[in-house]
Amino acid sequence: MEIKKDILWRIYLMYFFICLFGVAIIYKICVIQFSEGNMWRSKSSNFSTKLFDVEAIRGNIYDNNGILLATSLPYYEVGMDVNTDAITDDIFYDNVDSLAYCFAKLFKDKQQKEYKQILVKARKSGDRWVALQRGVPYSELQQLKKFPLLRKGRNKGGFTYIQTNKRERPFQNLAARTIGKYNEAGTGKSYGLEVAYHSYLKGESGKRLMQKIAGGVWKEINDDEDDITLEDGADVVSTIDINIQDVAENSLKDCLKKHGAAYGCLVLMEVKTGAVKAIANLTRKDSTTYVENLNYAVAYATEPGSTFKLASLITAMEDGYIDLGDEVDIEDGTHKYYSSVMKDSHRPENSEVTVQEIFEQSSNVGVSKIITRYYSKDPQRFVDRLCQMNLNTPLKISLPGEAAPRIKNIKDKDWSGTTLPWMSIGYELTVTPLQTLTFYNAIANNGKMVRPMFVKEIRKRGKTIKVFEPEIINASVCSQPTIDKAKKMMEGVVANGTAKSLKRADYKVAGKTGTAQIAKGGDYKKGGVSYLASFVGYFPADNPKYSCIVVVSAPTGDSYYGGAVAGPVFKDVADKVYSTSLDIHKEINAVQPLYATRTPVIKSGSREDIQLVLKTLKVPVKLTGTTSEWVSGTASDSILVHLSAKYSEESLKRGIVPDLTGMSARDALYLLENNGMQVKIIGSNKERPYEWSGAIIKQSIDAGTAFTKGVQIILELI
Repeated sequence: MEIKKDILWRIYLMYFFICLFGVAIIYKICVIQFSEGNMWRSKSSNFSTKLFDVEAIRGNIYDNNGILLATSLPYYEVGMDVNTDAITDDIFYDNVDSLAYCFAKLFKDKQQKEYKQILVKARKSGDRWVALQRGVPYSELQQLKKFPLLRKGRNKGGFTYIQTNKRERPFQNLAARTIGKYNEAGTGKSYGLEVAYHSYLKGESGKRLMQKIAGGVWKEINDDEDDITLEDGADVVSTIDINIQDVAENSLKDCLKKHGAAYGCLVLMEVKTGAVKAIANLTRKDSTTYVENLNYAVAYATEPGSTFKLASLITAMEDGYIDLGDEVDIEDGTHKYYSSVMKDSHRPENSEVTVQEIFEQSSNVGVSKIITRYYSKDPQRFVDRLCQMNLNTPLKISLPGEAAPRIKNIKDKDWSGTTLPWMSIGYELTVTPLQTLTFYNAIANNGKMVRPMFVKEIRKRGKTIKVFEPEIINASVCSQPTIDKAKKMMEGVVANGTAKSLKRADYKVAGKTGTAQIAKGGDYKKGGVSYLASFVGYFPADNPKYSCIVVVSAPTGDSYYGGAVAGPVFKDVADKVYSTSLDIHKEINAVQPLYATRTPVIKSGSREDIQLVLKTLKVPVKLTGTTSEWVSGTASDSILVHLSAKYSEESLKRGIVPDLTGMSARDALYLLENNGMQVKIIGSNKERPYEWSGAIIKQSIDAGTAFTKGVQIILELI
């Protein structure tokens, strides 16, 4: 009995503890379900669902005429949940063959049976995600949406896709450096308009709710894309003209290839606004290939050479030291400053030359002697004058990476006794090509220096939301009399000086050539010398509309002067702009009579027609006592046209051949064939004589001769 009681006691105790544990479990379940239910449901949701960022579509970049330069194209990573609840075994196996066939036909990377094996294996193993293809374009995505099963959508058909956007440039490398690139992840360099206007282009990213399913795969929950709240980026309209850009890059590339140059750049800018219409930067990749990998025009400051002489002479003229007609002794084209010898590129014919001729022939000795004569005792005055013309400060353009110019100060450690004369001809100082162009553009703009601009407006859904106006850097770099002299000097360079090859019959060009010696490796003695050939100027010279600079580095061979190397590229671009820009052409004075300089040639013919034409041209007409239907006209010295009877209609009706010289083929045919004669025309357009514009110079039957109907007459046109 004692043993039985002991066993029962133990059983009851164990039963009690089991019941107590069960009650505790039930209590905890009630607490979790009812008291803490909301908290745990929230935590569960947060663990299995998550908001992912959805990239907004980046805005487009257009050229000045609305031509697309950069855009974002959507690409998709597509997959399938073959085990979604809506897909039963019957539905799956009824459609898997046709679905695999469609995949194979569209993607062409696997055979039908391979796709079927992948789908069936995923179905049997319970996989909730099958990756089908990456980088699928939008057009293929639309085809996928029509495939078996997938056409039912995300929930019923298991079709899942994730969009990514890829930046594309329709014109490939054309203006590539200026259009630029933006790397969101920071994995590469960002540059150009893409960076400068990123805040407008990027838009506002949205959120997408995703659920974590088996295999750690995140699946979009909501099939309604409208629930994704995002704002696409705005569009940027640049100042670039892609047609001019094309001419600029091709002409520059041909020049670099021809001369075997290391690199080159070109910038074309509107004088009044500073709007950059074309900017090209090319670097030699190999003997036949040039690419855009550095914006030399903006980011590379070098010694400009002779193009800086304009600033030096403007300084001396502004201070009242020189005038264009003043003569300077340039000796034999050499002059010694301490231990250094300054040389001109050519030995002068005369030692005494004017300031105008010094600039036209780009005399180093002439410019340096002028500056040292008047500023050697106080060189800081020369430096200060250059700074007043903003030659020592960056332009602060919108594009990133602008190099700062350097104009030496007398307090600088590297200032020496030869600094002043060498600075005067563009050495021992550095500026970028764009900074040089901006200075010359200011001269063309009557002293007003404007900041170069690359974007004219921002658009959102086709509507302009921001307009960029021209910005003035310096209202007047110098006085108007000095501006007028500077313009005359630059026109002389093209008319009589180092850029005579740019002399045009249609429009005038003004500018300055430059041929700077550049030390290889930074050491003239050890590394040797290469050259920087350049030309900077504006056109038309009498009414400046555009300014342009061309720089070519390290041309090989005997030709390395700016006029011979850079000048032809300037000419190509200027000709393109002139031929396509009506606002450059001289206006025709509509008030002035069209006959003011030349009396029109009058053919014999219908009096009414001739009088109508002359009346339209506002040419005075005098009839010499005739009412004849057919007349001839002669012009007098007083620009007065006399009309007289060509012949009598009555004579023609009586069978007398009239004098047909001076008449048009059209009128002659009308007269003769209506009176029974057969007409043969001698000329190049026998089949369509009514289109002939020449006048009759000879007839086979003399005037005054009697004729019978049906006779043939031969008429010869001029």
